[in-house]
Amino acid sequence: YNQDLYVEHKGRVDLVTEADKASEDWLKRVIFSRFSHHTILAEESSYTGDSSDFLWIIDPLDGTTNYAHSFPMFCISIALQYQNETRLAVIFDPLRNEIFSAILGNGAYLNDKKIHVSKTDKLLESLLGTGFPYIPNTAFHRNFALFHKIYPQTQGIRRGGSAALDLAYTACGRFDGFWEFDLKPWDCAAGMLLIEEAGGLCTQSNGDPASAFIPDICASNGLIHAALLENFR
Repeated sequence: YNQDLYVEHKGRVDLVTEADKASEDWLKRVIFSRFSHHTILAEESSYTGDSSDFLWIIDPLDGTTNYAHSFPMFCISIALQYQNETRLAVIFDPLRNEIFSAILGNGAYLNDKKIHVSKTDKLLESLLGTGFPYIPNTAFHRNFALFHKIYPQTQGIRRGGSAALDLAYTACGRFDGFWEFDLKPWDCAAGMLLIEEAGGLCTQSNGDPASAFIPDICASNGLIHAALLENFR
């Protein structure tokens, strides 16, 4: 971090660095050394391993563009699903030495301290997070319109460039809510469990149940959720 990097382009503005590859390779080696018959879904290599009820979903570096520009908003995101249900989540921010973690039914934690979503109950008093796709597609333009619509109803909206970290921040109360379209499973699987275990709510923007494999998420502390969803109708 904060040094000369070898950067490849997966698309015009979609980057991959040597750190992405090194992190992913290391995580896969560690997981397979302990759980050799599990499956891994990772950003840079897609599915590897045996067909299994256990699926590890990993983003070795969420916020690659930030990392490549030495902008300090990036993390590692890991989720474990068993039979399509997320059971374990870890999001690690190496710069701040913050480890967000959750086990299904056992709450959410920041390092060793239990965390909860915020108690903000009015959209007008909320701070929200959002993100935009790499390319100006339909989701990109839709979200710009929503940003323009929602911003005056809040105390502010932040676009940090790391969906996983934004979700972790919602889980611990730094954000009151978050929405984004065009996400991948490795962007949101861990963060969704963190929010739910911290007492929050995750749905699609139409109010239907959310899934890491549906690229549409609206997350909040639950108290402002209905007001936030109204903007998507």
